[in-house]
Amino acid sequence: QVQLVESGGGLVQAGDSLRLSCVVSGRAFNWYTMGWFRQAPGKVREFVAAIKWIGGSTRYADSVKGRFTISRDNARNTVDLQMNSLKPEDTAIYYCAVGSNFYGGARNYDYWGQGTQVTVSS
Repeated sequence: QVQLVESGGGLVQAGDSLRLSCVVSGRAFNWYTMGWFRQAPGKVREFVAAIKWIGGSTRYADSVKGRFTISRDNARNTVDLQMNSLKPEDTAIYYCAVGSNFYGGARNYDYWGQGTQVTVSS
């Protein structure tokens, strides 16, 4: 079993930055992909960013490319999401997840955290 716990959400103004962190524990997962997703009220959960645990390759949704950066620390078993130049449309609950397909969507992720709220005011 794998457990994920997110932290770092909050209320900020447009243009501000936030850094989300996800601590992963449980069975060995070096072969997995880590992802961040978000879900706004009334909308489906959408992909934000992903990183390969081994090698560190990354990919991003077009809506966050150039503003968000995903990173991982294998020694600390953490995956972070640095979010800069935040916009009101970034407001959502953000979830980290462990998956098996770097190019897959939410259905390809097997374990999920409880989520952390990010609210960006205009």
